[in-house]
Amino acid sequence: MVWNRRHILSLADFTTDEYDAVLQTAASFQEVLNRRMKKVPTLQGQVVANLFFEASTRTRNSFELAAKRLSADTLNFAPGTSSLTKGETILDTAKTYLAMGTDMMVIRHQQAGVPMAIAQEMDRLGAKVSVLNAGDGQHEHPSQALLDLFTICTVLEPKSPHLELLAGKKIAIVGDILHSRVARSNIWSLTAIGAELHLAGPPTLLPLLFAECGNGRPGKLFLHWEVTPALQDADFVMTLRLQKERMGQNLLPSLREYHQLFGITRDRLKLCKPDVKILHPGPVNRGVEISSDLMDDPQLSLISQQVTSGVAVRMALLYLMGGGKVNP
Repeated sequence: MVWNRRHILSLADFTTDEYDAVLQTAASFQEVLNRRMKKVPTLQGQVVANLFFEASTRTRNSFELAAKRLSADTLNFAPGTSSLTKGETILDTAKTYLAMGTDMMVIRHQQAGVPMAIAQEMDRLGAKVSVLNAGDGQHEHPSQALLDLFTICTVLEPKSPHLELLAGKKIAIVGDILHSRVARSNIWSLTAIGAELHLAGPPTLLPLLFAECGNGRPGKLFLHWEVTPALQDADFVMTLRLQKERMGQNLLPSLREYHQLFGITRDRLKLCKPDVKILHPGPVNRGVEISSDLMDDPQLSLISQQVTSGVAVRMALLYLMGGGKVNP
């Protein structure tokens, strides 16, 4: 296939061909990252600007490393030391980076819709700049869901990760669904490829409106306000961080009670398939969403592998957006 998508803002309208293209390209770059020389000249001469208006460790550094592995020049934005503190608008900041010759902008913001607004402004100006949403408010986090998809497929078939591996697999996402952009993007990706997706969380963090996300999708979507049915015979379990910084009211009695009712422990994993694996997008509240011993268990936890996969997947996204062909 030919990659025609300039911006990556949401996975809601991603096609199976596009998911396949990301998986194939990421697998190629995973091989590159396993070499002694981990750098390729693919994006030499292009400029990638990481505009992170919100704090980040994994995503920001992963995108920076991905760009450098592709030999692109990088510009990193820090809001606390930028002209935003002097009253400059976000769009004017983006246009400043455009004037510096930026080819791709990777944008994270605490408000939903900011990456889209910047992409629309770039299009209005006729600039051939690609915009990638690295997480916007409670909206979406496309690259995280894509690296989750790649991680799961790689576990199922290390040498040839592909979408068909997930057809019919039961995947449980447990936790703060309401505030999670990661959950939203994973809902779009996993239901698009035919997985059986089970969401579980307290009623205050899993409103009924999420059931509508499964309408007209190849996969099946189920909601649970108890964790047991979601975990029963699950192949993969993704647990989500309680996003206390986004909670405007007391949605939980206590963290201790949350862990008792929804925390992922060894005892609870006995409900799942014997070879179940655990994912978490990070950062993790140890002892709240998941017990510390599970997080550090290499036989069960894919958390470190997710971070590693993130570099290959983000290399793939930058490569495809930068005009590369599938299977570099």
